[in-house]
Amino acid sequence: MRCLLFAFLLLGSAHSFALDRFQVEGYMLPNGLQVLLKPGGERGHVAIRLVVGVGLDDFSCADKELPHLLEHLLFSGIDASGEGGLEERVQALGGEWNAYTSNADTTFVIEAPAKNQRKVLDLLLALLTRTEIDNTAISAAKQVVEREDGGHYSHLQRWLDRQDLGHKASNQLAVELGLKCAERAEVDHLTREQLEKVRKNWYVPNNMTLIVVGELDRLLPAYLERTYGELDPKDPTEHLPLPDIQSKAAPQRDLILGWVGGGAKLHWLFPEPVLANQHDETFDLLKDYLDWALYRQLRLEHGLSYGPWSEREVFGGVGFLSLSADLERDDLPQAEQVLNDMKANLLKDGLDPATFARLQQAAVARQAWAVQGDSALADYYWSALGDYDNGRFADPAKRLQAVSLEQANQAMRQLLNQPGYLRIEKPLLSYDALSWLGAGLLGLIALAALGWRVHRKKQ
Repeated sequence: MRCLLFAFLLLGSAHSFALDRFQVEGYMLPNGLQVLLKPGGERGHVAIRLVVGVGLDDFSCADKELPHLLEHLLFSGIDASGEGGLEERVQALGGEWNAYTSNADTTFVIEAPAKNQRKVLDLLLALLTRTEIDNTAISAAKQVVEREDGGHYSHLQRWLDRQDLGHKASNQLAVELGLKCAERAEVDHLTREQLEKVRKNWYVPNNMTLIVVGELDRLLPAYLERTYGELDPKDPTEHLPLPDIQSKAAPQRDLILGWVGGGAKLHWLFPEPVLANQHDETFDLLKDYLDWALYRQLRLEHGLSYGPWSEREVFGGVGFLSLSADLERDDLPQAEQVLNDMKANLLKDGLDPATFARLQQAAVARQAWAVQGDSALADYYWSALGDYDNGRFADPAKRLQAVSLEQANQAMRQLLNQPGYLRIEKPLLSYDALSWLGAGLLGLIALAALGWRVHRKKQ
């Protein structure tokens, strides 16, 4: 009866739901599976996302690739036809699928014709429950994962990583602070028993969210209760605590990026202080402001960088906001001075009210067209699951509007009152240095030849 009422609700209010992307009908099956259903605006299409709450951060450095490897294994086949047969069945239904493993979750992404949505969901359920994990499939999946991670992890690469020479600026800093593993996780040592354990402990309905957006089948709620509702729940597995800053890092370092060149990249990274309210919205607006300030100073005023930028990243439990610029190697001292002056002026005078208001208005306006189509909407719900409550997602436009100039100034001062970490990426040698080195080598060769001739004459 509950599913029937829900089906009538979907049919009767589909138009009003589609107009408000933040209103989403959701419920929980008796086994704990969370379901979010949203009528979309594209006829004949559904976007399906199955989010499993297990990611790279749930494992130690040595075993981080376990969820990624299992993700690939689950596409290896559900019967004797193997991986190819499974893909043929998806193609026959007019659909396409993929999966992604991030730090926080593993998500199966499906696009399919609306008329075949239940058949595609049948196939997804079979993939989750009927895939046999054998040594042949494990070996093939390990090769794929290794290639995705950049190929065979050589002894030289491992040595460079241990010397902090194999990472880009933000990753290097995260390693130095103890927020990121120093070496790349490998897959050779991972066993079938470990993979089966991950599947048993994490791939359970009360650790999953199913999102369907598009032209919904009116019998979809009843179908889900009959099929996905039969999955057995399990007591939740504890997530590992996210690492916090554990050690000190050098305030400034030069990082080798290539062998020879005249360019360089400057990165000035600041840990984000934790704000009590509107943390992400405040720092998103602050990032927009700093993007504009960098553009004004480094490009328009001083002509040092064509496209300077700011960036927000998260490592472990710590967020970073960085000021970055692509520069000529010889312009590094001047650029550093410009950034120091910009920081001093911001701390002294604060954010310009008119500029902040303009950028805030632009950020709010972007929300009107930021999510278009069923697929983008499904991806948005996937990324914002933490904001879902009582049938609605939080409206980011309202949250952005709620950030005051005073809040932004306080966040800016907390951020920039820190010294930060300066990282310079540049080639080992400049072109001038290479020319002088070449001239020196030629000189040494000439001196050696002259000395040899003198020695021969004396004989």
